[in-house]
Amino acid sequence: MEFLEILGIKDRNKGVSTGTQWLDSGGEAIDSFSPVDAKKIGTVTATDKASYEAVLKKAEEAFLQWRLMPAPKRGEIVRQVGEALREYKEPLGKLVSYEMGKSLQEGYGEVQEMIDICDFAVGLSRQLHGLTMHSERPGHRMYEQYHPLGIVSIISAFNFPVAVWSWNSMLAWVCGDVCIWKPSEKAPLCGVACQHIIAKVFAKNNVPEGVCCLVTGGRELGEWMAADKRIPLVSATGSTRMGKAVGAMVGARLGRALLELGGNNAIIISNHADLDIAIRGALFGAVGTAGQRCTTTRRLIIHEDVYETVKAKLVAAYAQLKIGNPLDENNHVGPLIDKGAVDMYLDAIKQCKAEGGQFVVEGGVLSGEGYESGCYVKPCIAEAKPGYAIVQHETFAPILYLLKYKTMDEAIAIQNEVPQGLSSSIMTLNMREAEQFLSVAGSDCGIANVNIGTSGAEIGGAFGGEKETGGGRESGSDAWKAYMRRQTNTINYSHSLPLAQGIKFDI
Repeated sequence: MEFLEILGIKDRNKGVSTGTQWLDSGGEAIDSFSPVDAKKIGTVTATDKASYEAVLKKAEEAFLQWRLMPAPKRGEIVRQVGEALREYKEPLGKLVSYEMGKSLQEGYGEVQEMIDICDFAVGLSRQLHGLTMHSERPGHRMYEQYHPLGIVSIISAFNFPVAVWSWNSMLAWVCGDVCIWKPSEKAPLCGVACQHIIAKVFAKNNVPEGVCCLVTGGRELGEWMAADKRIPLVSATGSTRMGKAVGAMVGARLGRALLELGGNNAIIISNHADLDIAIRGALFGAVGTAGQRCTTTRRLIIHEDVYETVKAKLVAAYAQLKIGNPLDENNHVGPLIDKGAVDMYLDAIKQCKAEGGQFVVEGGVLSGEGYESGCYVKPCIAEAKPGYAIVQHETFAPILYLLKYKTMDEAIAIQNEVPQGLSSSIMTLNMREAEQFLSVAGSDCGIANVNIGTSGAEIGGAFGGEKETGGGRESGSDAWKAYMRRQTNTINYSHSLPLAQGIKFDI
């Protein structure tokens, strides 16, 4: 395929890089198969211990130089990265779609997110500000400033194989950090392609080797990074199970962990809602990326007065969905990432039925021409109850649960009772309901929206969630502070040294 050649993807690819240099590794071969057609895209040589150590050494050396470059100059390099991504948007978007399985429009959209965060980071490079405080001592000035941490490791997930890396790396780079990226072993070629793109920009600007590093591999590699005292910050995106393991390992050495984990997101649909907007938001939120977003809408909490109407409109909308090859822009829904994801989807349907759930749109695995990979499934809808165990669980697949409520207090309680706390939404034209949902007694999620769905977060706002979602914040707002260390400074410009509590020494 032409887009693979443009991105430098070959049949066999090295998977360890310190920037412009690709290292030999004795690691295992990781084959990447597309869920679109089950064809092998290419092979990546994973990171072994020797090549990992070589990367860490180069990153440590690079940090000592990179941190000294003025932040606006680092921002200028990130600006050029954004321009390179604009140039490669089409082939990279196609690779994202083909290797991961999301629709082509979403593949292009993911690359656009990378471009947007570059633009955000460029402006940020001139705003890494602290505060000035009044000292209680005469002749003293007190302020705080931020310094880069050092090495930031980024462990990303398959569902956003390039965007989430960029959310972290672009901010970390303008902050003065260097990055080591471990892409998902389910989409390693997206990482290789990005490294090729970035390497050209960095080489043109004589960026020290080691500022942008790539390592590929599985769970063991992630454990090396989590346990490595040379890495002050580990940013990990994935399941709650994975996040708990990473958090424990990083915490044991008193490092920092930035965790973006599971979501079990709900939309409350009030009897005061604009139902056309509500259905549109619920549909995109539930079936986008075939239900494989951390912000996917998994629960609809619907007022009893409009429950039947909403259900009927959803059933009609689902009947219009086109499922198939995501590179065909006429299709709305592509495949799940692999057969393991299909098994989890089927298990969740089985469990829902066992608990008493009634499916108004049946699920199932598609077969026949165009579905040979075995990874295409039907988005489905089940009427359920909040107490079902399966409703409390995040299934990374297009399964939507319909739940009924009578009062807004009840709806918010249902929304908040799951272990996860990433994204939430309410559809209502009633100001009092909207404000209650956003109040301290409302949604307990890191993201709370009114009259938009649970997915589609903008890069200008901090992204992340509470509870088992991990508590991390990436992308916009002041998320940059996670990549820096805070320092309080006091300067004495007087001719004396007043001591605390009035203590005096006769010297």
